[in-house]
Amino acid sequence: MSKGSSIEWTETTWNPVTGCTKISPGCKHCYAERMSRRLEAMGQPNYANGFNITTHENALDKPLAWKKPQTIFVNSMSDLFHRDVPDEFILRVFDVMVQADWHQFQVLTKRPERVLELDDRLPWASHIWMGTSVENADYVSRIDSLRASSALVKFLSLEPLLGPLEILDLDRIDWAIVGGESGLAPDRWTGRG
Repeated sequence: MSKGSSIEWTETTWNPVTGCTKISPGCKHCYAERMSRRLEAMGQPNYANGFNITTHENALDKPLAWKKPQTIFVNSMSDLFHRDVPDEFILRVFDVMVQADWHQFQVLTKRPERVLELDDRLPWASHIWMGTSVENADYVSRIDSLRASSALVKFLSLEPLLGPLEILDLDRIDWAIVGGESGLAPDRWTGRG
């Protein structure tokens, strides 16, 4: 059985990779880093390396065992497209998502340029959603990288929203999550554009 999530826009999480490094202002108060340190201190085996990038073979097949269809946030404790995650491991994660087609997967990255590097090798399916985070106007270019990918469903996480976003081109963006750093649940905008 999968573990439920306190994240409003998903039902559960799946973490075949843990750990990350900060690349932009939206990372400053990273909840995943704080949680990883706590889980490491509690002796949780998947967090023995703290917040260093770690792949978890033992977690790869978990969604295949979850028979009830659900919405799954992939790597809530990491970024699947971090440079230190091997290409082959990313492909294996995608292979599991393709096999587990009764679920809907939400993959979120602050590194959509790496998505583009691997795009022609990734088996995109309509139940695999690809998203990117944009926290202020300095990172709007991530949307263009996401849009250039072959993902069939594309979404934005505009959280933590740290500054104004004047006019966003939402062409071919299917869904957006908007929220601040207050710890309050984000509001959602949905639509096809």
